[in-house]
Amino acid sequence: MEKITVTVKLFAIYQEVYQTSQLNLEFPAHTSVSEVLNYIIAPYPQLERWRDVTRFGVNLQFVSGEKILENGDEIVLIPPVSGG
Repeated sequence: MEKITVTVKLFAIYQEVYQTSQLNLEFPAHTSVSEVLNYIIAPYPQLERWRDVTRFGVNLQFVSGEKILENGDEIVLIPPVSGG
């Protein structure tokens, strides 16, 4: 089975929970951005509340969750940010 390696950049709540700003992960070829989000949320149920409000970027462009990833892609998970 063909695999791809992607870099996931974490911000805000994702970075707080994972205690890192970046993950390098391997997935089967034809994995979507939404599937990566599922993988990120699965071990941390407290992240579930952010699922529907997280936006995605791949290689510096906003994309939908259906975007199929390619080897070497850089994914950014962007939860809502508040502050002032």
